Amino acid sequence: MRYISTRGGMPPKKFSMILLGGLAPDGGLVMPETYPKFDAAELERLRALNYQELAFEIISRFADDIPAADLHGIITRTYTAEMFQSEEITPLATLEPGLHILRLSNGPTLAFKDIALQLLGNLFEYALAKTGERLNILGATSGDTGPSAEYAMRGKRSIRVFMLSPQGKMSRFQTAQMFSLQDPNIFNIAVRGVFDDCQDIVKSVSNDSVFKQRYRIGTVNSINWARIAAQIIYYFKGYFEATRSNSEQVSFAVPSGNFGNICAGHVARMMGLPIRKLILATNENDVLDEFFRTGCYRPRTTGETQQTSSPSMDISKASNFERFIFDLTERDASRVKELWGLVDKGGAFDLAATPLWEKVKNFGLVSGTSNHAARIATIRKTYEQYGMLVDPHTADGLKVGLEHRETGVPLICLETALPVKFSESIVEAIGQEPARPAGYENIESMPQRYVVMNADADAIKAFIAEQTGQL
Repeated sequence: MRYISTRGGMPPKKFSMILLGGLAPDGGLVMPETYPKFDAAELERLRALNYQELAFEIISRFADDIPAADLHGIITRTYTAEMFQSEEITPLATLEPGLHILRLSNGPTLAFKDIALQLLGNLFEYALAKTGERLNILGATSGDTGPSAEYAMRGKRSIRVFMLSPQGKMSRFQTAQMFSLQDPNIFNIAVRGVFDDCQDIVKSVSNDSVFKQRYRIGTVNSINWARIAAQIIYYFKGYFEATRSNSEQVSFAVPSGNFGNICAGHVARMMGLPIRKLILATNENDVLDEFFRTGCYRPRTTGETQQTSSPSMDISKASNFERFIFDLTERDASRVKELWGLVDKGGAFDLAATPLWEKVKNFGLVSGTSNHAARIATIRKTYEQYGMLVDPHTADGLKVGLEHRETGVPLICLETALPVKFSESIVEAIGQEPARPAGYENIESMPQRYVVMNADADAIKAFIAEQTGQL
């Protein structure tokens, strides 16, 4: 398995060569040359596997330059019942026949991103041990990537984490999860701006090849292909849990801001998983919904990006969307480079009048939006009708998923996080505080360690350079 860039400017590389990086040298995103495919017989074999075995079958297709025994050991250490509170790792909760929630938030930071980032942390440690090198991870978070990455990387001697977050725009619980960490290899930077400003800085630094090489900059954001690969696993696991045979199709409802989680579903579908629809749910920041309704991809400015009660999706530039367009164009890197040339200059592109727009329906993607009133109502209804409490992002997914639900097709809604991370919305919806897991009782009152900086890539680079000599 070799990897190329969506913009065509990177010679093919093995998995180990792209694992620690972020963007490709030409500014594009790394993609496998081809997707591994599972036929009917292989799907039948996979159906009987537990999560660890299934993870090995999938990751080994993408990381075939890691010895099988080593990869098996990494996966076994990562996906344990102790870490994820269940032998199943991602248990399926059934609300009613044909309607399910895939529980993805039982990891150490109570969010779905733990599933990929715990694996990434162990893969990074393995790769760095081979070379004796150090890695400075630069990431951006709108609420969940940051805690998940920091908890996966904390205490790892060869790794530092520099995590950018939009100042004052995450929930108090999410902020406390990150800022309360006192590990000397963790650096939290609260940026005066929105998530897209943080993401733009990560891309800017990643595109500075001299700085990136000198300071060994890597990333854990979903622009890192290994993140996507790890998320593919639970689409397969959810499908097998919700069906009895591989002749059935299912639909997945996915809350989406940066197009990373649903991109993994898209890849799973391309690999042969019988997915009928991938239902993309946005909040008031509806850039992706606008594209799937109209064909126009128009990222918003910082001033246009709304602060909402599902803050992890307050994103108006969906980095992983470039991967989907790469497949939509039948991997025409020159076309992708042309389209993102417009986006990178603050513009937009419109495919409605082109042959590509007719091809979108072939990928099974549909979309819809939610807003504050709808998500509060969905939280309340789900609690009253099914006795299950969901967080605001999962509520957005449920709301839009139900709008696209089809008779006879199981609908699986992907959970984003546990409700405790968004207690204000939960109290508004049901009139009481959500339950807190042990160890999180007083997290907001713990001492916090962070710096506040302007949305300035040069200033961030200077900070990284200053800190690299302190460990």
